[in-house]
Order: sequence, then C-alpha cells, then structure tokens
Amino acid sequence: MSFFRDLRLAFHSLMHSKSLAAIVILTLALGIGANAAIFTLVRGVLLKPLVNRDENRLVYIRQSAPSGGQDNTTFSVPEIKDIEGGVRSVSEFGDFSTMDFTMVGLGEPRVVHGGVVSGNYFDVMGLRPVLGRLVGPQDGGADAAGVIVLTYRFWSTVYKKDPHVIGKTVRLSSLGDRSATVIGVLEPSVPYPADTEIIGNLVISPHHLSATMVTGRIHRMTELFAKLAPGATLEQARNELRTVYASMEKDHPDAYPDNGGYRIDARMLRDQITSGARTVLLVLLAASGLVFIIACSNVANLILARTVRREGELSIRAAMGASTWTLRRMLLAESLLLCCAGAAIGVIIAQPLVTILARYASRFSVRALDLTVDFSLLWVGVALAIVAAVILAFVPRLPSANASNGMNLASGSVRITSSTSRRQRAFAVTQIAASFVLLAGASVLITTLIALQRTQTGLDTRHVLAIDVPAPSNGKTPQQVLDFYKESIRQIDALPGVTETAVGMVAPWRDAENFGVGFQFSGDGHVHGKDDPRALWRTISPGFFTALGVPIIAGRDFNALDDQNREPVAIVSATLAQRMFPGQDPINRHVYWTDPVFEFLPGTASEKARFTSPHRIIGVAADIDDEHIVPAPNSTIYSSFADDSMFGGHLFIHTTANPYSLVGPVTKIIRQMSVDEPVENAATLEDIRAKVLAPDRLNSLVFGVFAAVALLIAVVGVAGVLAFSVSARTREFGIRLALGSQPGNLLRGVVTEGVVMAAVGVVAGAAFGLVVVRVAGSYFGDLKMPGAWPAIVSAFVLLGAAVVASMLPAARAARVDVMQALRSE
Repeated sequence: MSFFRDLRLAFHSLMHSKSLAAIVILTLALGIGANAAIFTLVRGVLLKPLVNRDENRLVYIRQSAPSGGQDNTTFSVPEIKDIEGGVRSVSEFGDFSTMDFTMVGLGEPRVVHGGVVSGNYFDVMGLRPVLGRLVGPQDGGADAAGVIVLTYRFWSTVYKKDPHVIGKTVRLSSLGDRSATVIGVLEPSVPYPADTEIIGNLVISPHHLSATMVTGRIHRMTELFAKLAPGATLEQARNELRTVYASMEKDHPDAYPDNGGYRIDARMLRDQITSGARTVLLVLLAASGLVFIIACSNVANLILARTVRREGELSIRAAMGASTWTLRRMLLAESLLLCCAGAAIGVIIAQPLVTILARYASRFSVRALDLTVDFSLLWVGVALAIVAAVILAFVPRLPSANASNGMNLASGSVRITSSTSRRQRAFAVTQIAASFVLLAGASVLITTLIALQRTQTGLDTRHVLAIDVPAPSNGKTPQQVLDFYKESIRQIDALPGVTETAVGMVAPWRDAENFGVGFQFSGDGHVHGKDDPRALWRTISPGFFTALGVPIIAGRDFNALDDQNREPVAIVSATLAQRMFPGQDPINRHVYWTDPVFEFLPGTASEKARFTSPHRIIGVAADIDDEHIVPAPNSTIYSSFADDSMFGGHLFIHTTANPYSLVGPVTKIIRQMSVDEPVENAATLEDIRAKVLAPDRLNSLVFGVFAAVALLIAVVGVAGVLAFSVSARTREFGIRLALGSQPGNLLRGVVTEGVVMAAVGVVAGAAFGLVVVRVAGSYFGDLKMPGAWPAIVSAFVLLGAAVVASMLPAARAARVDVMQALRSE
C-alpha cells in the first residue's frame, strides 16, 4: 500500500510542475510510440508464425547461376523429376509457376497475375480455403478440368467478398486459351513466390502441357517447395539435394555450363519469405531505438534538473529519517506516472504509424500487406514505459541523511555539483551522437533519392502515355494480332494531340523483372560458342523510337516495306554495335540468337528457324535502359512486331496534350475493336518511374522523420542543459558583470559551451556509427558506409542547431541583473 501512497504523492507533486510533466510525457510518447510501431512491424513480418500448417517443415529450394547474373533460374520439369526421385529427406514436393493471363467472364476483362501449380501444391504448403475448395490431387493431369482459386486479397478487394463467384466459368488466355471454373478462395496467407490473383491447375496453361515444357531441361520457369519428412533436418535435405544435383550436372553438362556457376540450395520457407525485409526492418528498429535513447536522455536531463531543484526537499526528507530506498521509490513512482502516460499516448500514436509503416514495408516483404495491430503493441508500450521509468528513477544522485549542507540547500538557491553537471552534459552528448547517426543515415538516403530523380533517362517521359493492351490470343492467328495492333495505331494516331503511337513488349521500369538477364546471341565475325554474349530481346512496331523520343543514330527505323520483304531485319542498341563491331559500320551486318532456350518458343519449326536465323542490321538506336532507374549501357536487339511473336503488349502514345486525357478515347477505340480486350495501367513514363522510385522516396521520408524528431529532441535537450546551467550560475554571471566583464563575452561563452557539447556528440556519433556499420556489415552485406558529404552535412546541421539552441540561454545570461544576482544568496 505504501507504493500506492507514493503514486498519489507523485501525482500531486507533478501537478505542481505541469509544464515539465507535459514535456516529459510528449517526449516519451514519441520515443515509445515509434518503438512500439516498429516492434509491431518486426514481429508481424519476421517473428509471427505463418498460417501454413507444419511451417517448421516447409522448405524453399532454389537453383541459381550467380556467375551468369541469375540469382534464381527456377527449375524445369525434368530437373524437378530428378530431384523428386533422389531426395529421401523430403516427404512431398510442390511446384509453382507464374504466368499472366487475360481473364474474361468475371467482371471487367483484366490481366491477372496467376500461378500454375501441381495437384498437391496446397497440401504441401499446408494452406486451406475460406470458401469452396483448393486445387487438389484430383485436379492434376492433362485430362482434368481447368480450375482456379482466387487469392483472398483479390477476392476481397475486386469482388468485395462475393460468395457467388464460386462456380463461375472464366476464359483464360496465355499462350493459348482455356476455360476454368472458380472453385474456391484461398485463406489469407503470404503470397509467395509471387503476389498472384488466381492460382490454377496445370490445365489452365496449354504451355505447361506442351512437349517443350515437359521434356525441356533448360526450359526453366517453375519454383520448387518441399515438406521435410518427419525427423529430417534442413541440412540433410541440402546434402541430398547437392548429391542429386551433382549427378544432374554430370549427366547433362550442356544444361549447366561452367560459366554460369550453377548451384542448388534450400532454406526454410519463413527465412526465404522474410529475407528481403530483414535488413531494412532491423535498421528501422535500430533507428527507433536511437530515438528512444534520445528521448530518455532528454527526459533524464529534465528529471535531473528537477531533482537538483528539489535537493533541499530531499535533504530534509533524508534528515528526517527517510532511507535512500524510500526516496528512490518516490522518484520511481513519479517516473512510472510520467512513463505510463507517455506510453498511453505513444500506443495511440503507434496505431496509425503501424498502418503507414506496413505500406512502406510491403515493398520489401509481402507479409506486411496483412499486418494488423494487436495486443503486442500494448505490451511493448508497457515494457518500454517500465524500462524508461527505472532508468529515470536511478539517474539522480540522492542526498544522504548526514549531508552537512542539507538545511542550507533547503533554504538556498540552486547549486549544481560537478557530478550532476557531468551527467547532464553526458545525456546531451548522447542525444547529439544518436541524432548524428540518424541524420547521416537520412542524408545518405535523401542524397541518393535526389541523384536518382535528377538522372536523365534518355526518354521523353513527360509526354508519353503507356497503356497495357496485351496481345489477343483468344483464337487469334499471329496475322490477326498484327492487324489488331496496326489498326489500333492508325485510329489512335488520328486523335487530336497525338504525334506518334507505337507498340512494344516492355513498359520501361514496370516490367523490369519479367525478362531476366537477356539471351545469348552472336554476329558476323564472331565464333558461336558457350560463352556467347547476352542481349535483351525487344519486339517493337515502327515509330517506337520516335514515340519515346529516342534518336536513331545510324541507319533507319522499321517500316511497312519490312513486312513485305521476307528478309529478317533488326535494330540494335549503340552499346551492342560498339561491342560487337568496334570501329566498324554495323549497318548491313548480321546478328542472330544462339540461346538454346528459344527452341521452346511457341510456333512452327519454320517460324522458330526464322527467328534464330541471321538478322540484317538496318539501324542503330541510342541505348534504352528500360530496367534500371539509373541508365547503364546495355546490349539490346529490336525486332519488328511483324516478324516476331508479341509478348506482353503495350501502347506508347506521344502527345502534345495532357496524356491522361487520352485514356478514355483510347479505351473506347480498343473496346470497339475487341470487347474482351483489357485496357489497363495507363500512366505516363514519368509516373511509372516515380512509382518505381517510391521505395527510395519512402526510405528517405521514414528515416528523415526519425532524424527530424531526433534533432528536435536533441535541440531541446541542449537548450535545456544550457538554460539550467545559466539559471544555476546567475550569481557567477552577476559577479563577472560587476567586475567589468562584457555581456557579449558571457553570450559567446554559453554558445561555445553548446557548440563544444555538439562537437563532442558528433565525434562520438561518428565513432559509434563507424563501429555499428562495420559490425552490421558482417551480417548484412548490403550495408555500406555513408560518403563524406552526408556526414559533413549532418555535422554542420547539428552544430548549427546547437548554436540556435544556445542563443536563448546565452541571451538570458547576457541580460543578468547584477544587483538581483548578488542578492540571490
């Protein structure tokens, strides 16, 4: 009961210092709120169990060729069969392929990101439906009926959780047409390996049933998952996989060239899912921890100052018999009240902050998409409040019962002992050091963002509208698809304000991950071999370069005559021309594809032979890096859409008018030509690039906010220390003024004191940051040291802030009334 009495006394005591209590509570609320939100995010993404049953047995298997620049080559059907036949530590395997489909029959025609799975996939993954059923073993094989499952997010956002979608029949188009029945809705789960909207059996994709898919060892497009056998370990599975893989490499050397560095590995599914977010979340956690340290240091200074002012009261209590523990308990009660109030406000702040941070983290881990606030947020807030309360209760030095100056302190003015002064400055330096680390980190991100935004792409991004119009495949012949695009271009060119319309297979930056590292090719004067260089393959229409504002450096563009002339022709990028034909004229020379993967292209044998036959170079265009935000030299071979199959399908419309004003007219034109044709994702190239830059912008925003909060608290802390110092030294300043010292000297002295604290803090922060980055770099390979400029800018910002924070106390010192100061004793 005595502690509850202490709480009541603490409340009444704090009511006499409402301003100080408010500052302490708000400061702690910022520190606790940020940490509670970040911890909730870390728990939801990294620590919270998956919904998958038998999660601790689920394994993700990856094949890679790092020497060839391929972190994930996926698997082919023959490779999966070899692995299934040779690994005994795994009880079941499940495979997953990603494809885009045009879906008609369930609302508006749309392009959906789909997964194609084996019949036992959901059993292996331990997932269940929330409605209907999932793809099962009965749905496997070529003779099964086509069935699809909707993912929960797709069902809830697009179809508003309509239960009547079950049983509906849809038409799916992707390298062939199939019909499928909606049989269920998947429970909310991590959408891995891709954020798909539908998942169906093999029958929905004719390509998966083709001979090239079933027999082609290098036709790799399937992800592989496994469930460990009871009692088996991950290391056992790895060893068996490597043994089987060694046999595969020995039996099929052509499929695993030495220059690729092919390898196989396995890791637990949870580790694989969280790997992309682990570094950024731990860095966020460290940043929020620094904010908490800054907040506690600032509050500790305030509490220390208040305790110094109360030394008289505490000395009297000690002289009257109060033990050290009794006094400490009294301070603990006050700290608990302050910290619990701060935690309550912090938890309130944290709830919307979790929502914002979840959107931010979803760009690194799909688990953040379904993050919800639960009671863990409250417990984190309580835990942080207790930690802060204990720290604050044990910061002040307490007077002893036999303190000789107890009664003098009770009746005299404020005096600061050397130990108290050292503690206050130590806390201020700690705040500045932590602020420096956050400021330097934020400066790096902001500098990077500014550099990215200023990078010249070589494209007219502001005046080009990109619209996804996938190649129609619902029973259309290649010639009909070509005619569809030609007529679309003709009608769109007639719209007011349109200067050029073209078709391409890749929307810059938006489709960057869909086409890998390119394909092997060769050319005149080069000997074909396994070390052939790689180039990007792009199919375009005439006018593509004009529409995007890219110059043709030599030769010409494609034209209508190329359709009539049966000689294969190509346009190459400037970098490819320079690398393949250095010091020579590349026009009328030839390039040809040598990558064995092209044997799996759809089409007749004669069509494939024409595709891989030598193509005469008719033009050289400036490089277009449609994959990277910062353009880099790249080798690209462009072929005419009249000569090659069109995958993807994007309209590029160059206009002098507002690009978005064309969305309606273009959609009307396309729908009049084909009512089932999706027309989606209309955006200028400028906006597409801005969307790709969104993660960098969010990085800068999040860490910038942390740094701004830290800087604000640190400035208040420095100002508080100096203000208290000036208050305690009023008599000293009065004497110095009486002896002839100039007010300007006092002002400079106080400002210098603040700058010195800031300088020590900057040096300490730099040393601490250097150690942290080096230690963390051994665990996280993508952490790098910031450059000199971010560190210099951060140091100057802190020193400038220290000068500003020192001015008010310094001005107060310079205005001390001599007579009043001398009478203060």
